Amino acid sequence: MAAKSRFCLRSAVIEFVTGQFGEKLAIWLLMFGVAITGVQFMIAHGQLDVSSVPMLAAKGSLSGALIGGLLFGCGMILARGCASRLLILSATGNLRALIAGLIFVVVAQASFHGLLEPARLYLSDLWTVEGGQASDLVMRLGGKESDKFKVALIWLAAAFIFSLRGKLSLWGWIGGIGAGIAVLLAYWMTYQIGLAGALSGTAEGISFSGPSAEVLMRVLTRPETPIGFDTLLIPGVFLGAVLAALIAREWRLTVFDARSGMLRYMLGAALMGFGAMLAGGCAVGAGISGGALLAVTAWLTLIGLWLGGGFTHYVVDMPRLFVPKDVKSGRLGSGRALG
Repeated sequence: MAAKSRFCLRSAVIEFVTGQFGEKLAIWLLMFGVAITGVQFMIAHGQLDVSSVPMLAAKGSLSGALIGGLLFGCGMILARGCASRLLILSATGNLRALIAGLIFVVVAQASFHGLLEPARLYLSDLWTVEGGQASDLVMRLGGKESDKFKVALIWLAAAFIFSLRGKLSLWGWIGGIGAGIAVLLAYWMTYQIGLAGALSGTAEGISFSGPSAEVLMRVLTRPETPIGFDTLLIPGVFLGAVLAALIAREWRLTVFDARSGMLRYMLGAALMGFGAMLAGGCAVGAGISGGALLAVTAWLTLIGLWLGGGFTHYVVDMPRLFVPKDVKSGRLGSGRALG
């Protein structure tokens, strides 16, 4: 669904910054609206317990969330896609995305348990928040438990308004709603399996940063722990995207050229890898899955993602998108807009 609908936070940020408010922004809002509404609905009706999810229960880092979000936002613009988008593009034969994805995973692992770990821990300790109500966005703002579903409905209503005004395509509706439901199902299924004793009992959302690093370590070393839901998610999404590309006849090799620029992708992937581990998740893990829980750190990460991505696009890409007019002729100069 994500492959067919072209779901991409980077594209949504670009549309927002340039004031286009088009399909990509509508798809992202639809996914987020469906995810947060579904999760909060199930919590309100006793079908889901997220009180033990680390993003809410454990001590969190506000500085890590904000700084990590900013770095990740900058990186996804430079690499032309967030972690999930790079995974999907890799499955369609895009070697640029594949190389960027590998760099992302290596830097993420180095940030979690490696050379960059001290820097991550230092930044994380600058501004922290205790678990429990202090990590709950609605409670922290003086709201009540019953207010959470109301907040979710507001987001869902806004998503539908944007989608209708933007004349979202059928696949846009399917992709946005389907991806949001996938986040909800991830929480609900892992929670139910946990109740049956097969897992830890803690509900898990969808994330790509930590699981990607774990997949790398399972390839390089002998695994000491049984494989879990989040780890299986990576090959599942990859194979699904391969299948979608083959069915649509969209699989083709894409390599670096003078226009794309390898260094740009490498720097962007590295920033995303460190930023994701600093923030505690990627655009989907911390942004969507964590945001659906109304966790303070997740929403700070979201703010950082949008600010970092918007600023980087404004500084790096927008100057190349516009060509100054010739004052005398009123025509565009010899340059051309870059897509």
